[in-house]
Amino acid sequence: MDTQRHVESRPIAMGRGTRRLLLALSVALLSAIAVAGFVQATPGTGITSTVFGIGQFDSISAKTLTDIDPSSDTEFWQARISTKGATDVHIIENRIAPGGTFGWHSHPGPSLVVVKSGALTLYLAADASCTGRVVQAGSGFVDNGGDVHVVRNEGSIEAVVYVASLVPRGFARRIDEPAPAQCGF
Repeated sequence: MDTQRHVESRPIAMGRGTRRLLLALSVALLSAIAVAGFVQATPGTGITSTVFGIGQFDSISAKTLTDIDPSSDTEFWQARISTKGATDVHIIENRIAPGGTFGWHSHPGPSLVVVKSGALTLYLAADASCTGRVVQAGSGFVDNGGDVHVVRNEGSIEAVVYVASLVPRGFARRIDEPAPAQCGF
């Protein structure tokens, strides 16, 4: 006795109304995805960037200890740079026009930022009050990487900034981020 059964598969019949409904839902879903992506992007404006160079490194392990007080009481200055895995180092000049902004973004690694001229205002998404910190010429700041932030030129003259960024090999240096609700810009 044959215990196997033969099952015939047939396509499911859809009427015109069902097909139209599925098409409309598909278009609506794709449109919502596109709009959500567009609304979240916060591109920069008024920025001119010049890449001086991108260097590729293996893991970086650098340590320096310098005696800054040669008298009998020694006082040391210390620096360490350490990465695990292949690293790209970007050296960039950014020129930011008055009213210019980098838009909300983050980085996959740390950056050292030096303001050569003008001034910039740094806002961090993690700051519930969205209070800006002004960074004047001759000063700088460290972006630890992963911090969602925006940097704006709220002054009346062009700001010039030099940046050294360390990122995992092959990664984009910048990640666009949505504007946090508490900042309103």
